[in-house]
Amino acid sequence: MGTRERGGRTGAGALWWWAAPSVVLLVGMALWGIVRYPELPERIPQHVGPGGVDAWGDRSVGLAFLPVFVYAGLTALLTGCVWGLLRATPLDAMPAPKDRWAQAMAVGNNRPASAASARAMARALLTTNALVGVALLPMAWVQWRETQTTSVPGWLTVAMPLALALSVVPPCLAGWRDSREKRALRELRRAA
Repeated sequence: MGTRERGGRTGAGALWWWAAPSVVLLVGMALWGIVRYPELPERIPQHVGPGGVDAWGDRSVGLAFLPVFVYAGLTALLTGCVWGLLRATPLDAMPAPKDRWAQAMAVGNNRPASAASARAMARALLTTNALVGVALLPMAWVQWRETQTTSVPGWLTVAMPLALALSVVPPCLAGWRDSREKRALRELRRAA
């Protein structure tokens, strides 16, 4: 979005640097896959269960690059969400509602409480995307091994769920802070 002013917000362009880890992970994962693809066996893992690889598929670009495609899609989706979030007019920039129903509609439409809150939520979503990318790296490693083996190291069963669980923390914290800010804004408008 750049640093142009929109709805009283400035400096949103600096937020796009928070997308850099995701872009680096995506490009790195794609390059890693491109380098590994020629050496892959004819059958590659299709599904990994608790006991290791339990389904195999013929080597194809679609199957081999599935972690890259999933991450590219998620990166596009969350970057689009951040773009929309930064373009939304925050509640504190809107006129105070005149009656209770208008106030309920203003609070119930999921606008960020303030421009600062929108930026915090945007950073949280971009951080989440990077953490999901880190969680997909072990899966890519299993997908791109040269040997056709069903065994999967024990750390993989801990690393992936842990990274995915950690990826939920930033947006939850940002949402919690935003709800506190909305509550304070509501109280302030009621008192006025």
